[in-house]
Amino acid sequence: MTDFIEQAQARIRAAQASAAPLCIRGGGSKDFLGGEPVGERLDTGGHAGIVAYDPSELVLTVRAGTPLTEVAATLAASGQCLPFEPPLFGGRATVGGCVASGLSGPRRPYTGAVRDYLLGVSLIDGRGDCLKFGGQVMKNVAGFDTFRLQAGAMGTLGLITEVSFKVLPTPEADETRVFEVPAADAIATMNRLAGQPLPLAGAVHHGGRLRLRLAGNPAAVGAALARLGGEALPDAGAFWAAIREQTDSFFAGPAPLWRLAVRPTAPALAADGVDELIDWGGGQRWLRCALPADAVQALAASHGGHASGWRGVDCRHAFQPPTAPVMALHRRLKASFDPAGILNRGRLYPDL
Repeated sequence: MTDFIEQAQARIRAAQASAAPLCIRGGGSKDFLGGEPVGERLDTGGHAGIVAYDPSELVLTVRAGTPLTEVAATLAASGQCLPFEPPLFGGRATVGGCVASGLSGPRRPYTGAVRDYLLGVSLIDGRGDCLKFGGQVMKNVAGFDTFRLQAGAMGTLGLITEVSFKVLPTPEADETRVFEVPAADAIATMNRLAGQPLPLAGAVHHGGRLRLRLAGNPAAVGAALARLGGEALPDAGAFWAAIREQTDSFFAGPAPLWRLAVRPTAPALAADGVDELIDWGGGQRWLRCALPADAVQALAASHGGHASGWRGVDCRHAFQPPTAPVMALHRRLKASFDPAGILNRGRLYPDL
């Protein structure tokens, strides 16, 4: 047991005894996301380093405070990667924040989300106890997949200390083609292609342009390019990095930014005063608009989804409240992992 873990246990136990909230923080790259951080800060940045990595087994175990840039460099040296393409946010993002936020990049609909590549998670719960879920092998079938609950929990269920990931080889070929089409045609194309055996790795539409990314075996990518046609996108790597990191010009400006998860077949949501970027083959919509929060949430719900206030939105509307039965499950989980409610209080939902 490291000094960091012992010190973190002591702080959590003291906080539980006094019912004082703790704000778990790694690199601070996601301070904007979720409810406003409250309580005394508990930094994980000092708890860093790669614990184990076996390229032949496609398994990486790493401490939570490790910067994702370090992880990416280590994997790249062996021709491997985290397939869900988590944002690096200027090099400040850490492994713990990556899991806690559950954020994935453009490849998410085609290769899977953060939770799909988790093999195991170690954490300290709200009682100060060290818990370990899952393992360090891909064929891990014992018990429930409790560790996957940590993906997207925003640190409300525990202080993540160590994570084991399944990793994959970096695609040998990565090409992007551009098509000049309106949003409705782009959505139809995205959904039609998603049901076909193509090496899709990204599909984004904005400003009348559909960008389709293909990545994988060179022969498969070449055959797909010959079939689809389109124009090559210059500096495609920079474009997809800008989408992943949310540094594309669409994300800049004073207008509030919303992230919607909807049915991939949902129609275009752009309207007067609403600018829309369509990502994830139609399933993720970024909206820049000044609409009231309840109007945006109702719009998302009408298309089978939910809305998250990203930037420029009152933090009380950071995540759309779930239905009463789902919220009841959230409360039971919170009570099990953090009975005093001290860990990242209010980051996921205001009263959780």
